[in-house]
Amino acid sequence: MAAGALGALGERVAERWLVGRGWRVLARRYRVGHRDIDLIVQRGEVVAFVEVKTRYSAGFGGPVCAVGRGKRRHLWRAATIWIDRYGAPGLEYRFDVIGVLASGGLIRVTHLENAFTVELAR
Repeated sequence: MAAGALGALGERVAERWLVGRGWRVLARRYRVGHRDIDLIVQRGEVVAFVEVKTRYSAGFGGPVCAVGRGKRRHLWRAATIWIDRYGAPGLEYRFDVIGVLASGGLIRVTHLENAFTVELAR
């Protein structure tokens, strides 16, 4: 399976997994310029900006470990624009990472809530 197809599979799996746990999808593949957020979901007063990482194996730390500082900054910038356009007072915003491991015909989902905060150097 090509990398793009694997990523699309992971995003579909993550979306179904979240919806099954009461999350409502606000946006898929939200794009601002060259930046994008895989899923933006809401449950109650919490809005989560979700990065989905899909892998065939847990080698190199697995999918959740694949969100480095540069990607976090990228997500923060896109999320800031989304909040400016669509955000509402009283909502809590956070960054989650979902790892989808597709190996041997089995799929395992790992959801890391509040996966990171972004501190930008000035």
